[in-house]
Amino acid sequence: MFKWALIFAVIALVAAVLGFGGIAGAAAGIAKILFFIGLALVVLFLILGAAAARKVT
Repeated sequence: MFKWALIFAVIALVAAVLGFGGIAGAAAGIAKILFFIGLALVVLFLILGAAAARKVT
């Protein structure tokens, strides 16, 4: 997820420099959504990993 978020952020930056405001805004929005989805998944898997480790020990 973070890889795709970074790719869309770079696309947004390049499009903004070249003057394509609509494409830049859309790519930045997609990058933001992917970043927060990835962040939520990291937190979820940390919680699940901690719960599984607690059951093993």
